[in-house]
Amino acid sequence: MALLEVNDLRTYFYTREGAVRAVDGVSFAVDKGKTLGIVGESGSGKSVTNLTLMGLLPENVKVSGSAMLGDQDLLKLSGPELRKVRGNDVAMIFQDPMTSLNPVYTVGAQLTEAINLHRDVSKGEARSRAVEMLTAVGIPSPSERMSSYPHEMSGGMRQRVMIAMALINNPRVLIADEPTTALDVTTQAQILELIRRLRSDFDSAIIMITHDLGVVAELCDDVIVMYGGRVVERGTVFEIFERPQHPYTWGLLGSLPGRAVGRGKLYSIPGTPPSLLSPPLGCRFHPRCTYVMEGCRHEPPPSLLPLQNSSDHLVACHLDQGTRDARGAEMASVGTVQGAVHE
Repeated sequence: MALLEVNDLRTYFYTREGAVRAVDGVSFAVDKGKTLGIVGESGSGKSVTNLTLMGLLPENVKVSGSAMLGDQDLLKLSGPELRKVRGNDVAMIFQDPMTSLNPVYTVGAQLTEAINLHRDVSKGEARSRAVEMLTAVGIPSPSERMSSYPHEMSGGMRQRVMIAMALINNPRVLIADEPTTALDVTTQAQILELIRRLRSDFDSAIIMITHDLGVVAELCDDVIVMYGGRVVERGTVFEIFERPQHPYTWGLLGSLPGRAVGRGKLYSIPGTPPSLLSPPLGCRFHPRCTYVMEGCRHEPPPSLLPLQNSSDHLVACHLDQGTRDARGAEMASVGTVQGAVHE
């Protein structure tokens, strides 16, 4: 049984112009000790999906569906109930640690506050736990760093503090929103290795939000591809990279720098993501799809359907499977990403 199971999640923001369908019928599950990658362009609904699970949304929003964590539906919890869960059973590593950490409080004060909100422990016990977590995420001289302010740390160090804060209460589900954004390549590799090791140590389920397919190949077990607020493809990381089935997934794979070798330039998906205030009729990807058919313009594709001989690999597309298999074989990832998947 999945640790977290999300069904038909819909998050609509109501504005003067109308309803923005930021998340429009998203379903997925993640198991204990596994990592689920959520990929897609900016504006595809990745972050809003997970902010919905955390209950971190403005008042002009309407949410429906279910998000079952054990026998609790996260979407049905009251404010006080959700505050007990958030940071304890479900925690999040935010995209920008400089704006997520409070600049006027020390790192130690923020870490111990995260403990005291959910645990009845003494100040000494809270401090010991905070130092323990700073040690676990690889921060040197952790006792001394407890008195540091966020601006006194590098970007990589602040990101490690955010990871320590997220894991400090041993959450069952950890959401990582672009945890390596704006970090140099060496620091990115260190952060990814840290998350992999902590997943093993804490046996948490991880949801990794990213636009970097290299990160997905290296860290994730399963992947969902989002476009226009919807899931267009779902499968294991191997299936998504070795047997991609949706034209949008082909576009993402074709945009990998490794595929530009010998061609002289990077491939890019034509056009721009759709407005979620007035999304296109039919398939939301059809204005940008080179395989568009007449039916794509008027009828939404069927709900996610399994491939033949692969019940865990699902796709929402009007193209027949023979065409998708042939094109998917051409677009299967190469180079360093493929190597990461096979490791």
